[in-house]
Amino acid sequence: MPTGSIYGILGPNGAGKTTLLRMLLGIIEPDAGTRQLMGSDQPRSKSYQVGYLPEERGLYSGMKAREAIAFMGALRGLDWATGRERADDLLAEAGLPEAPRTKIGKLSKGMAQLVQLLGSIVHKPDLIVLDEPFSGLDPVNQGRLEELILAERDRGATVLFSTHVMAHAERLCDRLAIIAQGKRRYEGSVDEARAMLPMQAHYTPRRSDDGLAALLPAEAVEQKGEWRFPVPEDGMEALLGRLLDSGYGIAGLSLERPSLHDVFVALVGAETVEKMEEGAAA
Repeated sequence: MPTGSIYGILGPNGAGKTTLLRMLLGIIEPDAGTRQLMGSDQPRSKSYQVGYLPEERGLYSGMKAREAIAFMGALRGLDWATGRERADDLLAEAGLPEAPRTKIGKLSKGMAQLVQLLGSIVHKPDLIVLDEPFSGLDPVNQGRLEELILAERDRGATVLFSTHVMAHAERLCDRLAIIAQGKRRYEGSVDEARAMLPMQAHYTPRRSDDGLAALLPAEAVEQKGEWRFPVPEDGMEALLGRLLDSGYGIAGLSLERPSLHDVFVALVGAETVEKMEEGAAA
């Protein structure tokens, strides 16, 4: 991963995302193969340069927010005074100016989760590893978290996060890996992933009859008068000429790039994606 970039690991629950991150960080050892973290095959030797937000959240409910953040920084070698000062600044930047002296137990779940995230970055790590960071957050706090991730990238940190929500990966990632059933199905940029599938045409004729389908590509599907199909390899010009010459005309036409959702369906199957979306909505 290039320095100062965001890398996503996208996959359904149970795909192996958390296991992969824990092996990378040295929390668990791989059964076979090798791994390196920041050039070292001893990941724990780099712990002071890493910020880690695990999937299982955990803060002391009786501790005040600024103390919790400073405490997490101290575990990574940051002195208490600097930790408290940075905690106040981070909480204000995150839109939580009243939180520093509020006990964790009195914060909402989303605010407490943001506090734990701030604790993972207070020591200004070079690498930030976030395991399902958006899980359980409402839209407002999801937006705050996205802003924090982008700010850390702009600071020069490299951010690695796992998610099963495609929208976050599509908006944030410079590069990503798609995994399913413990195997990597894709690695590259979002644009490169979308380029794996052809553009989609949305075509509405001026008139329609049984002969129209014979002129369109075999994959064409009709829904409420609109036909959808992949753009032919030789482009749309020849097809449009045949449609005009045959009298069907063009009442509407648009070309749409495939989304990351479309690519994911093609790689792992519609049933897997349905389960992911049900989990994200729950």
